[in-house]
Amino acid sequence: MKQFLKSVFVIVLLLCVVSACQARTLRVFAIGNSFSGNAAKYLVPIAKSGGHELILKRAEIGGCPLEKHWNGVAATLADANNEKGKIYNGKSLKELMGETKWDVITMQQYSLLSPNVETYQPYATKLRDYVKALQPQSEIVLHQTWAYRVDSKDWGYITRNQRATNQKQMWEKSRAAYHQVAKELDVKVIPVGDAFYAVDTDPKWGFKASESSDLPDQTHSLHVGYDSKPDKLTFDSHHAGPAGCYLAGLVWYAFLFNESPEKITFTPPDVPADFAAYLRKVAWQVVQTVQAEH
Repeated sequence: MKQFLKSVFVIVLLLCVVSACQARTLRVFAIGNSFSGNAAKYLVPIAKSGGHELILKRAEIGGCPLEKHWNGVAATLADANNEKGKIYNGKSLKELMGETKWDVITMQQYSLLSPNVETYQPYATKLRDYVKALQPQSEIVLHQTWAYRVDSKDWGYITRNQRATNQKQMWEKSRAAYHQVAKELDVKVIPVGDAFYAVDTDPKWGFKASESSDLPDQTHSLHVGYDSKPDKLTFDSHHAGPAGCYLAGLVWYAFLFNESPEKITFTPPDVPADFAAYLRKVAWQVVQTVQAEH
């Protein structure tokens, strides 16, 4: 009996050691806007649920394109004390990064401009080079943002003066732009936009716009959509709601840790359990598909 208990103890100890070896601490710095904020909303608890620690910091300005991020850096390079460079609540990008050695640094384009590849450069390259000089150990990646909800009243620009006409076109043009720029920069893509489109177009799980004057069923909406405020009804077809924030976080998790998020037990309270399970599955499938393409 003593020998049996000793063997059990050894096995348990080995399992604990293996588990500890697999656990990781990852430091992630996101350069973006409200869309990176959406993706980050549940990322830390998702990582914790997967047995990892994630340290996250964001250089975030609402509606901020790559050009504005770079212009802030350029102002700082010209004069370190120039207030025009301190665009992140009084801090420059360098100041915000601080002395922490970041493992992964993400960049993204403003969603309204994301379908137009001409808006990415030369700012993406300049930002990549600047960040890499500050953080040579880091991996730079692009965060692919998503197309707006199918019942949106507006869409992103595919050229300077022309907007996309529907969700499919916005996703296709945005995806092509992100992957073209990623190839130019020799970096990888976090395919959140692909995951959103996969869910949105799924016959069973995708959001369906209302064909009447009644408000649609938003149970499976990845976007905020209609929201009842105390004094009025608002509509936001751009930003992610709880399910969208969860899906984005799952895609980031799958990409960052190269692990299936299907084991994740954390689920936001506003996301139905069956829908959450489906989102975890899609996140892993999409990340694997894009990895196989490259």
